Amino acid sequence: MSVKTNLLSDVLSSIADGKVEVVDLTQVLNEDTPVIQLPPPFKNTGGFKFMPLSEYDENGPVCYWNDFVAGEHCGTHFDAPVHWVSGKNGDSVDTMPVKNMIGEACVIDIRKKVEMDPDYCLSVNDIKEFEEEHGKISSHSFVLVYAGWDKYNDDHEKYFNVGEDGQPHTPGVSQEASIFLVEERDVLGVGVETVGTDAGIAGSFDPPFPNHHYMHKANKYGIAQLANLDQLPPKGAVLIVNPLKIERGSGSPLRVLALVEKN
Repeated sequence: MSVKTNLLSDVLSSIADGKVEVVDLTQVLNEDTPVIQLPPPFKNTGGFKFMPLSEYDENGPVCYWNDFVAGEHCGTHFDAPVHWVSGKNGDSVDTMPVKNMIGEACVIDIRKKVEMDPDYCLSVNDIKEFEEEHGKISSHSFVLVYAGWDKYNDDHEKYFNVGEDGQPHTPGVSQEASIFLVEERDVLGVGVETVGTDAGIAGSFDPPFPNHHYMHKANKYGIAQLANLDQLPPKGAVLIVNPLKIERGSGSPLRVLALVEKN
């Protein structure tokens, strides 16, 4: 006689007994968290600001709590399609299908290429080499670009890497790779460790910021300022991405978690 298994109970018990590890891929969000700075004529988002209300004192003797102000695209954050003009008819964070907040994580390691060239952008060849070793990227996946950049999270100078030309020199995703992931792999979106899913110099590309342009045009998503990608396998982890349900929100700060099966 066969016994019906309870998949969700199996997952929960695997987390509880350590067979599945929960990895936090989120930067700490505080007033020192780096925030993206776009060139003119763009108006920039503000950083995170904390406003204390009470801490077991005369303003509230039994409670500690605070107000805060933060931009939608502050810290580890989500880009919804409506964030970009090419996706203006697409989903906002409150209308996107909730099933798309969970997908497989495909982690493509480009660290060696970024060490040689901080402007390096993920290429189609990088994707195909990854697939030759780890298998084809499925449609319900987030492609996470592992550049090793999160080691600079606490050093703004290195994190933004502004050169003598006044431009930030940080890695991203090439136009060709963005189109390939949209048209050939139908992914959910891409994630990066830097402040945005495009390279720092991508404002000079044609079109400007091509990953934003093509991903959001296709109603796909972006995740920026990830951490701890070194703790994920190339494939097989489950990514959980939960933006706040802001009415017509173009994005949201995130707490990004990954479920990783331990050997």
